[in-house]
Amino acid sequence: MAATARTVNRNRTVGTGSRTRMANAGNGYYVQGNAVRRLDVTQEIVREPQKKISNTARKNRERAKHMSAGYVVFLCMALMATGIILVYYIGLQSDITNSVKNISTLEKQLNDLKLANDEEYSRITSGVDLEEIKKIAIQELGMQYAEEGQIISFASENHDYVKQMADIPQ
Repeated sequence: MAATARTVNRNRTVGTGSRTRMANAGNGYYVQGNAVRRLDVTQEIVREPQKKISNTARKNRERAKHMSAGYVVFLCMALMATGIILVYYIGLQSDITNSVKNISTLEKQLNDLKLANDEEYSRITSGVDLEEIKKIAIQELGMQYAEEGQIISFASENHDYVKQMADIPQ
């Protein structure tokens, strides 16, 4: 790969083969290899010829610079639809947040009521002496334990309770 040497402004290149040195008469520096600096790039850019553009391409570019009224109306409607959807979405998010807060409040009330109910149940059951009730039922009221043959089982449609409408057959 042979290095190319360029002469830019008052610079001169010295060397052969793949090594090239550039000596600047005013500054006195050397550059070795193919990395010779260009001092004035703007002139080269200005000197580049402009590419010729076909009439069709030029007309297309002119049309692309201007927006038609229909396209502007379409963009406005799309913007309005997006705005309406976003407002509706924010409203739904707000409703969901309020519902979650309401649910958490109701769950707290439920837990408080369950705790109060359990405490009241514990207080009631601890105040009842089952042995005392059994003693009163047997001695004062004459109750007896059921014997075999006295227990009758039957099917019921309603599992909550049984209401006796007539005497049970023997």
